[in-house]
Amino acid sequence: MNRNAGETARLEDAVLTRAAQAGDVAALGLLLERHRAGMRAVALSILGPGPDVDDVLQDAAVTALRSMGDVRDPAAVGAWLRMIVRNACRSLLRGSVHFRPLDDLDIPSTDSAPERRLEHHAMRDWIWEAIEELSPALRLPLVLRHFSTGVTSYERIAEACGVPVGTVRSRLNQGRAKLATALAATADAPHGDTAQRVRASRVEAHETLAAAEGGRFGALMTERWSPEIALVRGNEPVGDRGLLLRGMDGDLEAGVRQRLAHAVAGRSLVVWEMDLLAPADDPDHCPPSVAWLMTLDDAGRPHRLRLVHPRPVQALQSLTLM
Repeated sequence: MNRNAGETARLEDAVLTRAAQAGDVAALGLLLERHRAGMRAVALSILGPGPDVDDVLQDAAVTALRSMGDVRDPAAVGAWLRMIVRNACRSLLRGSVHFRPLDDLDIPSTDSAPERRLEHHAMRDWIWEAIEELSPALRLPLVLRHFSTGVTSYERIAEACGVPVGTVRSRLNQGRAKLATALAATADAPHGDTAQRVRASRVEAHETLAAAEGGRFGALMTERWSPEIALVRGNEPVGDRGLLLRGMDGDLEAGVRQRLAHAVAGRSLVVWEMDLLAPADDPDHCPPSVAWLMTLDDAGRPHRLRLVHPRPVQALQSLTLM
């Protein structure tokens, strides 16, 4: 590529990047297509041939969508995309692919222009509007993979969804493809305030834990949760509110406490990731963390609850409701 051609490509990248930052999903698709070969070359150089290359490229595409507002030099977006792939490959080789959670995607303080921050949050709201268009079977794996902090591996997602790992891969592929269509369909639609929804969900989590520690978990479920609330393992209900209450009370009596570490909140799905604090005299009493995966009913109340440990443990002496 000669100098003039290279400069033309940089100018075209800049135009497409600014359009993508303004919410143009077609522009993002063109950017990914323009740089697909370079992104794949990076993945192949680190991982070698194999299915992980395609997985990393698909993950990188979603990460690029979520983080497009972070691009500071639109003309250098190709290098930025290759960096995303490089980081994802290295994380995969370390055994724990990490995706920045949704509410961590803030504009750095070095760029405090209000219009930039507004554009960034508008894009985030637009993404969530499109996610809500997915079927529940596709929505849960996609949200866990890209917006949780601990339930990101195929194995943990498979456990949460009650399906084989191969099915998780298939649903993620379908979800990403349908997300692109949904993004185009919702680009001009009104979008909810995702940041406000996450803040409200964090307050709800703190109030739920406080109620449990104060002996009012049953009353809170009656007031705020669906009367048909059920604990689900995989796809099968395994207990009702009575089991949830006994499990929570049993853990508290054993000295186990929970502290909110991260929250994800959509209109139909909420994820609370909790640190588990074992009793001081029995530090191995329970696993280090648990994720509450809550499907909401039409009234926005928890209707189905899955409990998943982000990391496998040898023995679960606590969390009797598991």
